[in-house]
Amino acid sequence: MDDDAFLDRVAGTLAALPRVEAVSLGGSRAHGTHGPGSDWDLAIYYRGTFDPQHLRDVGWDGHVFEVGGWGGGVFNGGAWLTVEGRRVDVHYRDLDVVEREVARAERGEFDVEPLLFHLAGFPTYVVVAELAGHRVLHGVLPRPAFPAALRRTAPEVWGARADFTLDGAEQHARAGRVAQCAGLIAVAVTQRAHAVLAGRGEWATNEKRLLDRAGLRGADDLLLGLAPEPEALLAAVAAARALGTA
Repeated sequence: MDDDAFLDRVAGTLAALPRVEAVSLGGSRAHGTHGPGSDWDLAIYYRGTFDPQHLRDVGWDGHVFEVGGWGGGVFNGGAWLTVEGRRVDVHYRDLDVVEREVARAERGEFDVEPLLFHLAGFPTYVVVAELAGHRVLHGVLPRPAFPAALRRTAPEVWGARADFTLDGAEQHARAGRVAQCAGLIAVAVTQRAHAVLAGRGEWATNEKRLLDRAGLRGADDLLLGLAPEPEALLAAVAAARALGTA
């Protein structure tokens, strides 16, 4: 089965699940940057209560998580599946939550939620960014532009987070604690990258290419070969503060 037929079949199956009002394609396949082995990233937008058992009953191999199984918040769970030999990730999206975050983003408001595998956390406006960049396969979804208010507030919030994180890195640097210092520098530079992109009015849905897009890949050089010497570590922290602030 070719890719178009595969996608149509899978998306149609998801769209038929109870309470699902829309299905979208995200990730590299939505943007045409995928390779032959790339995952299929699909989101199901539901209204009210979604029961993951309906997805399990489809019979696809893999693991279907409960709603909230990925920590709660806006990123509220999904499934890791294998369908006809292809890897398919399904994300749950509560339309009431998404619409709330669209309205908050228009006012320049957002929160940052902890999420595994994300250094800087997960800004709640990511679900708005998904609407802007996803390809809608079933149903109707809005396609919001980057709000002017968010472009003003997000750089300030992310910049303040980066500064506080580097304050902590500096304390570890003075004590010669390499692991903690390096880890906090990595977090701070990622936070700064969010600030840079928000200042440009550019959406970011994950951290994979965040540093490259923000022009902060130079952070790699700061972390390579760090030694447990306070002076060297403090110099790395100072260099990290300068990244992305021009």
